[in-house]
Amino acid sequence: MGNLKRIRSGILGAMAGLVLLWNCVGETDFGIPEGICAKDMEANTTFAEVKALFAGETMQIQQDLTLEGYVISSDRSGNFYGTLHLQDHPTRPTEGIQLHLDLRDLHLFYPLGSKVYVRVKGLYLGKQQGVFKLGGTFDAFGHLSIGRLPALKIDEHLSIACEAPAQLSPKKITLAELREQMVNTLVQLDSIEVLEEEVGLVFALPREDTERRLKDCHEGEIVLLNSGFSDFQDHRLPEGNGSITGVLSKGNKAYRLVIRELGDIDFSKERCRKEPEEFTSPNIFISELADPYNHTGARFVELYHAGTEPIPLKGWMLHRYTNANTEVGSSIDLSDLVIGAKGTVVISPNAAEFEGVYGFPPDLSSSKNGPADSNGDDNLVLVDPFGSVIDAFGVIGEDGSGTNHEFEDGRAVRNPDISKGNPVYDFKEWTLYNDTGGAGTIKQPQNAPADFGPGRRD
Repeated sequence: MGNLKRIRSGILGAMAGLVLLWNCVGETDFGIPEGICAKDMEANTTFAEVKALFAGETMQIQQDLTLEGYVISSDRSGNFYGTLHLQDHPTRPTEGIQLHLDLRDLHLFYPLGSKVYVRVKGLYLGKQQGVFKLGGTFDAFGHLSIGRLPALKIDEHLSIACEAPAQLSPKKITLAELREQMVNTLVQLDSIEVLEEEVGLVFALPREDTERRLKDCHEGEIVLLNSGFSDFQDHRLPEGNGSITGVLSKGNKAYRLVIRELGDIDFSKERCRKEPEEFTSPNIFISELADPYNHTGARFVELYHAGTEPIPLKGWMLHRYTNANTEVGSSIDLSDLVIGAKGTVVISPNAAEFEGVYGFPPDLSSSKNGPADSNGDDNLVLVDPFGSVIDAFGVIGEDGSGTNHEFEDGRAVRNPDISKGNPVYDFKEWTLYNDTGGAGTIKQPQNAPADFGPGRRD
């Protein structure tokens, strides 16, 4: 056994030296000598066909099959150990697979881009969390699992082609486009950055595989898996944004990326700009208030947006000051609504009765006695997420009965030429119908549905 180990060591050492020689001379006629490399070997199967042999449990392959693949991983920096990641084409891969080997310094024998042939007969095939693996085997509590192929068995199953390594080109892809079929292939993600709370941490804890998190500018995330034995373990995670290249993997039902070296990361651009979650606009205002004479269950408040882009109403509130009160009596949180461009939202205190009267459901149903359930003598205020009053109806502290802001048994509708809210009530912007209102109002009670237009800017 000692002689076999020395022979094996000598062959591998010679091969490593020849590969290094080839790397040094660059684009010349030098190559790996025949006898060490495979000159006339041909593949007779595909990655997909080998994977199709898997029947749900780790198994030993009995078919006499040969795969052709390209090396996309490197243990030069120590972030990979005992595995070769192979894909079926250097620039346009459709499948990839892991090959587990009990051998150090794999990058010396199988440089990046090397074409290799894998004789799969006798190897074990397994799948763990979406990742297909080839190699030896070991028994884990009565279940076969993929282990590293012993060093003395490697030559029986793996050969390097007698040609220069191919130029690899990672597949450029977004996080949203990742698919399980891409696992064990080389990918490049652009506009990626480390999560803010992890910027400045070391890549990995000493001697531990460590997960760090990356995100794109749309809050999509992926795990960056780093080895605690890598030579960049104690380097700090970069702050910027940019591109990252690595071998796609999977674990704990989430995609993971493994880089070959720090050169796979270029985060030299500015980080993603945080899009605001809350917006304000003077173009959102109260456009109609309803207290129908014939049906109190058909009351509503309508808001209108005169702008040209939809706006989410996260953080917006509608407050009601009941009668002459100077403190808010009730409120509606509008956060679940988005108001469209030149669009409305309608709020009702009774969704079922509203739909029964008007023939369609309101956009939001609030509680009885809330802002949408006013009997026509209350004051309402529309407030944006930052606490600013954008629009007001009525005079806070003044009961509306008998005034120019009464709409009891009637309707208050914003005049069609108004396109912005007004934090101070201006009677000239409104047309009011009521039973006993002040001068300038129309003392003509209104009946639903004929006299009202919820969801329609008159």
